[in-house]
Amino acid sequence: MDLLEKIRTLPTRPGVYLYKNADDEVIYVGKAKNLRSRVRSYLLEASQANAKTGSLMREAVDLDYILVDNEHEALALENNLIKQRKPRFNILLRDDKTYPYVKLTLGDRYPKVFVTRRLRKDGSAYYGPYFPGNLAHRIVDLIHRSFLIPSCKVDLSRYHPRPCLQYYIKRCLGPCVEDLTTPEAYREAVRDTQLFLEGRSAELGRSLEERMQVAASGEQFELAAKYRDLLRTVSDLQEKQRIASTENDDADVFGYHFENGMLAVNLFHMRAGKIVDRREFFWEELPELLETEDEHADMPSLNGVAAFEAGAFFSALLKQLYIDQQYVPRAIYVPVSFADRDTLADLLSSQTGHRIELAVPQRGERRSLVDLAGQNAKQSFDQRFRVLQPSEKAIQEALQDILVLPELPRRIECFDISHIQGAETVASMVVWEDGAMKKPDYRKFQIKTVVGVDDFASMREVVTRRYKRLAEENKPMPSLILIDGGLGQLHAAAAALEELGFTSQPLASIAKREEIIYLYGQEDDPIVLDRRSPVLHLVQRIRDESHRFAISYHRKRREMRDRDSELQAIPGVGARTRTRLLEHFGSLRSVQSADLEALTAVVSRKTAEEIHAYFRTEAKEAGPFPILDRTS
Repeated sequence: MDLLEKIRTLPTRPGVYLYKNADDEVIYVGKAKNLRSRVRSYLLEASQANAKTGSLMREAVDLDYILVDNEHEALALENNLIKQRKPRFNILLRDDKTYPYVKLTLGDRYPKVFVTRRLRKDGSAYYGPYFPGNLAHRIVDLIHRSFLIPSCKVDLSRYHPRPCLQYYIKRCLGPCVEDLTTPEAYREAVRDTQLFLEGRSAELGRSLEERMQVAASGEQFELAAKYRDLLRTVSDLQEKQRIASTENDDADVFGYHFENGMLAVNLFHMRAGKIVDRREFFWEELPELLETEDEHADMPSLNGVAAFEAGAFFSALLKQLYIDQQYVPRAIYVPVSFADRDTLADLLSSQTGHRIELAVPQRGERRSLVDLAGQNAKQSFDQRFRVLQPSEKAIQEALQDILVLPELPRRIECFDISHIQGAETVASMVVWEDGAMKKPDYRKFQIKTVVGVDDFASMREVVTRRYKRLAEENKPMPSLILIDGGLGQLHAAAAALEELGFTSQPLASIAKREEIIYLYGQEDDPIVLDRRSPVLHLVQRIRDESHRFAISYHRKRREMRDRDSELQAIPGVGARTRTRLLEHFGSLRSVQSADLEALTAVVSRKTAEEIHAYFRTEAKEAGPFPILDRTS
């Protein structure tokens, strides 16, 4: 059945349709109250040479559809399919930044606590989002110090021979080692953490008070003092914790600026009546379905040039931002209306259990906020797409945000392995610190324990040597360890760090060609940055410098090998003699040009004669350099 025939037989019920190309790839996903009517409209628009559907229909060769019971289900299913399939003709949320949550892994034998930006249906409890982003890190740090729940990557499904550093500095109960804690004590700590994260400070306070009294009555004064200090901590720091507010004046405000086919969007987060944070989105190339020459478009076309269809864009953006999210503010203000605005508001209301206002303010204070967001979007556009460059601190802050780092990255150490078919395997470490490469801190490594081609084992050896020495010298670890390579190199480095006890060290890798960043602990969700992202450019610059340094060291080692092999080809010259010659003369060329008396000063007369004769014979066989015939 061809495409036209399939379209004619579509049902008239609500559903989602998926256009496919000749390679069976989904190129567009849409929803409809009436599938047959909506999909047939594409044929009509294409026959009238409508630019926004012409390209789609030229590529489409097949169509799938999924029936649902109502428009709300169609809206939710459309959003899920767009996120899964990433069709080329749909608007995609390219900036993958989300605000951080605190994740408590309740499905684990011994739950841990992490900062994360990914919400999953994995049995864990998620708390947040937190504004500003570093608040989540401060809360997790408080949990480590007060409740002793870890964030390490150690496998707690089995016991280990010794605990890591976190146990010794009293930031972990030590569930990784048998008998350091009990399941009951750990469950109590997890329960306290849950109460704290859920904002149930009164209940937590009563529980701590009761345990303190019981410990004091049993003359367990050290335990009673621990509960007393914990009670004070919870009381003093409760105000610093900001779990998503449910105040009526919580709102998200959108503004945008479109120019020359490029788009910048700003999102203001208002909580309790105050703007607490701002988020930016950028698109360099928008799908053709978001451009139109229709006179009823949100922005008029200029001299026949396709204009930006803002309504269709915000419809797609808001679905991806809010559907299936744990927290949605009670009010969302957008600069333009769109066809399914009421349907989306109803879906979000049923999802959250309270009314969601999705409004297009026309006047007053709310409209002023939308205009302010639009003005900031214009500034973001200029900074991104014109000659302006973000400051070094802004790039550092963005890197911290994207990689979920606990602090602003001041020092990054990057490793790379270099060899040719396993020969002369070496490694490099370069250092970026406070905005510049710090060459005095560069290090090069000769691989000692690995035979043949094994980049993973080589990476593990180098990382072990580097950070074992750092630990012995009691020097601080870097803000981030960056590995040049994919998941294999990343896991090799992680194994080395875990063996040394550095279980909470931020670690990432950047894969060649794809330029994908893998963050250790979140490998299933690789970070794909825009090719013009200053953060990606910074990571690439550090990676490229590490690669250059490794290659230069490898070439030097290879030259030394080639030079050494030539000397060893001379009868009577062994490894020790070769070393003495090179140390004395400095280079192979100097040995070649040395006369017999000079050679005799270093080696025996017989060996000197062998060396002298070898190089003179070699030079004679090579012959003189040919002279060009100027008459020809």
